Amino acid sequence: MERKPSILVVDDDDRNLRLIKAMLLPMGYEVSTACDGAQALEVVEKILPDVILLDVMMPGMDGFEVSARLKEREETRLIPIVMVTALNEVKDRVKAMEVGVDDFLTKPVDKTELRARVRSLVKVKAYYDHMRTYQAELEAEVTRRTQQLHQALGRLKEASLETIYRLCRAAEYKDEDTSEHLQRISHYAAAVARRMGLAEATVEAILYAAPMHDVGKIGIPDYILLKPGKLDPAEWEIMKQHAAIGAQILEGSHAGLIRLAQVIALTHHEKWDGSGYPQGLKGRSIPLAGRITAIADVFDALTSKRPYKQPFSIEKSFTILREGRGLHFDPAVVDAFFAIEDEILTIKEKYKFDHEAHKNGLHEIFRTNADLLSGLKA
Repeated sequence: MERKPSILVVDDDDRNLRLIKAMLLPMGYEVSTACDGAQALEVVEKILPDVILLDVMMPGMDGFEVSARLKEREETRLIPIVMVTALNEVKDRVKAMEVGVDDFLTKPVDKTELRARVRSLVKVKAYYDHMRTYQAELEAEVTRRTQQLHQALGRLKEASLETIYRLCRAAEYKDEDTSEHLQRISHYAAAVARRMGLAEATVEAILYAAPMHDVGKIGIPDYILLKPGKLDPAEWEIMKQHAAIGAQILEGSHAGLIRLAQVIALTHHEKWDGSGYPQGLKGRSIPLAGRITAIADVFDALTSKRPYKQPFSIEKSFTILREGRGLHFDPAVVDAFFAIEDEILTIKEKYKFDHEAHKNGLHEIFRTNADLLSGLKA
């Protein structure tokens, strides 16, 4: 059932209240009354009327103050207020308009004029209500769509990062720990970048670009990558080419992320003292993203099993990093790394390689292949 429009009549004269109420009830309105300003505000709190007919001269709080209070509040500022008054001075009407009065009726009130004004203002209020509801629904829909877009963007970013990890594994697929290694490198580097105060957009770019640091290893022969002992000088010269190869693979892109990955691939083996490769850059001439990725890469290499070594302890690895401060590594990067030591160890634990799961996965593959071969022979 449709709600009847509600009218509030405020006057300290009971006869006026009864007279105006009698004029409005036949029009199908719900009519409430109040005998002073304070009571009017109480009634408004309860029923939130569609139109208020407000006397000016009342004891205590006059009509001007009532109107001003109603127009100050978001919930009541759109309720049309008709000032019912015997005051005809221009200054009184200007004052009424200044406090938010929407219309005027002169006492004694003419029934026809009263009904016409109220009917018109009820329609105005209905329009206000409609627009307010529409705006609220529109804002809710915008909020919902925005949340959906954020969720979709989050899923897209997650998928993009996973794609980067998977593609970069091609360069290091001989290493069983590759997937976790790439995740650790990217999260170490992002954490250090954040600690150094880089903008969050830059931190995220490093998170996505750092996994591509060793993509050039795809051009290095397996006998060098998997050699269980120390490389001889000729082999080491070949191994060092992976930085330049990675940069060549990534060069020429218009995408900022790939350009950053190219910088990281080329410079993450440069050293603060200039003794690194492939360009022998020194100090701040080494791009910051390369300096950050360098410490992430070395820490992960120290604490991971490699064909040529067993993993070092955390304590020994930390000692080596500290000894490299100002030599291998940018001192500011080293300081940032150790300032978030607990976070670094949390990342290491989160992305550790599960040897048992890997072994079980291989066994399952072998069993499946054996079943397939048996089926073919049969």
